[in-house]
Amino acid sequence: MVDVVLECSDLRKMYGDLVAVDGVGFTIEAGETYGLLGPNGAGKTTTISMIAGLLDNDGGSAVVSGNQITTKSTAAKAAIGLVPQDLAIYPDLTARENLRFFGKLYNIGESLSERVDEILDIIELSDRADDQTKEYSGGMKRRLNIGLGLLHKPDLLILDEPTVGVDPQSRNAILENVERLGAEGMAVLYTTHYMEEAERLCDRVGIIDEGQIIAEGTRRDLVALVGERDRLHLELSGDASTVADAVSAIDGIESCSSAGPELEVVTVSASRSLPDVVLAVTEAGLDVHSIQVSEPDLESVFLHLTGKALRE
Repeated sequence: MVDVVLECSDLRKMYGDLVAVDGVGFTIEAGETYGLLGPNGAGKTTTISMIAGLLDNDGGSAVVSGNQITTKSTAAKAAIGLVPQDLAIYPDLTARENLRFFGKLYNIGESLSERVDEILDIIELSDRADDQTKEYSGGMKRRLNIGLGLLHKPDLLILDEPTVGVDPQSRNAILENVERLGAEGMAVLYTTHYMEEAERLCDRVGIIDEGQIIAEGTRRDLVALVGERDRLHLELSGDASTVADAVSAIDGIESCSSAGPELEVVTVSASRSLPDVVLAVTEAGLDVHSIQVSEPDLESVFLHLTGKALRE
């Protein structure tokens, strides 16, 4: 049986005559990382605020671990870990003191000290645990921000732009943590302005624009919506035209062209077609000197569907 942690259905929010969120619905299963992507003003923040119980909705519902979310639903909120874009840490406290303070708010109890040590290890701050956080780098603060959201072992972790303004090393550490959380069974709702993060982390992506989910699915599903195809570029040991017809006849190949030793192939799936392409080349008596695989990305899909770049 599929364990659905978050179920949003027909979520709506109005600000006067402005429709901020218009019928948003999606689910997140245990162990799944779901990316919510949209340009500025698309309704992401309002949607997240309703899911986290910070904002009442005007219609529809959000259910977390079987409990309906409202601004007053304490039990439902207890199943959520919220990591906001703005840092929610006290600069004059150490990392350990910040974690203990929030752990007491969560009413963790006798296991708090052990849990704090676990979190410090997860976010790789054990060696700086007793330094005031105002002395931390931006990346260290971001990692502590995530640790606060993980303290009470939530069923759903909401990460809103968790890598904004951090150095590459800290950013990679954050992404590795998110990958591990999904593998350990936590449901994650992730928003980002970095498309490569969504491609790396997210099992499924929902693209929101003008308050509506306009497309949803895996990267491959979304790419298929706009008809993009994978491309193979091969450099061979001889005249590529001698093998072009054989490659064109391979199942899944949409086009094949050659120029001297170079072969350009457009295919439905590079991973499925590549072994057959290489076999055809070698059977023609040619060697493969190099292969480049170009897969369509979410950036092109996003631009096609919304007419905007993600950072606009």
